[in-house]
Amino acid sequence: MDAPAQLLDDTLLWLCSIASPIGDEKDLCDAVEERLGRLALAAPTRRYASSIVVPLTRGPGPHVALCGHLDTVRTENGPARIEDGRCHGAGSSDMKSGLAVMIALAETLDLERPPCALTLVFYAKEEGPFAENELGPVLERDPELGKVDLAVCLEPSDNRLQLGCTGSIHATITFEGRTAHSARPWEGENAITKAAAFLAEVGRIAPEEALIDGLVYRTVTTITQARDGGRGRNVVPDRFHLNLNHRFAPTFSIEQAQETIRALVGDRATIEWLDLSPAALPHRNHPLVEKLIAAGVVAVERKQAWTDVARFAQRGVAAVNFGPGENAQAHQRNESTNLALVHDGYRIVRRWLDGIA
Repeated sequence: MDAPAQLLDDTLLWLCSIASPIGDEKDLCDAVEERLGRLALAAPTRRYASSIVVPLTRGPGPHVALCGHLDTVRTENGPARIEDGRCHGAGSSDMKSGLAVMIALAETLDLERPPCALTLVFYAKEEGPFAENELGPVLERDPELGKVDLAVCLEPSDNRLQLGCTGSIHATITFEGRTAHSARPWEGENAITKAAAFLAEVGRIAPEEALIDGLVYRTVTTITQARDGGRGRNVVPDRFHLNLNHRFAPTFSIEQAQETIRALVGDRATIEWLDLSPAALPHRNHPLVEKLIAAGVVAVERKQAWTDVARFAQRGVAAVNFGPGENAQAHQRNESTNLALVHDGYRIVRRWLDGIA
């Protein structure tokens, strides 16, 4: 096994051995900061709560940021270990495999002769609500991050380059009625049956396709939860709450997506806006993206989901998704990832960075 492969395996195992479920990322952040602090960094690390921005190199050429979240979902896993070519442990795929690539690059690049200006971003609370994700305040407060030429989010993608992302809105739709005894339902107004026509209407909405840079994104609307449908078995319910999730193509802004939901609901119910997450364009023809494609990514596809590339898009920064973790293993009980994918991911990113020079 060559030195980078051994370094990658050891680093991924080290990362997985430090528990970092969402909200408890401090220990891992401290450890990564201390480890990278041993290098001859271009400038001191900048710390924001349990997130860090590491100015690895500076110099001529474009400025690239590699980004990864420190937190994992809270799930059941055994002890971190390597068996049969796989690393087992919480976050091994999502996304400590990406973090391992970032750290190994930092420790193997010639920092005195860098291929480009390179910044590493390790941040907390990605696995929770949009508003609590620490990448948001990091982007707001950091003096350099909002000015990079391209950001790469190393989310698990099986070394596929996933461009752009769909936006996402979660909203609580509340139908209101009037209570009555179920023996005399005509004396009340049933909030559940009042919602029936709306539910059927949402069920008939077909995906709306948008073609951008040769990639097809789909706008879809789904009811994902129904709750508080009644006060008792013999009481006509006066409230019925639905969670509506609207995923929208990068051709729409958040405001346009909200108008779509308002038009759908009309005056039949009230709307409470929860997560409001913007979409991001694919940037397929960006020169640095074209170089990344040429570096040997497994495939180029659209991201039919939301990722933090959208936070960069809000600030006018091009960003893409590319990571060595196994997408199918994300959020799984007894999570693991294929080490060969991690080795290949490192080689692709290294070829890309060397090609930039």
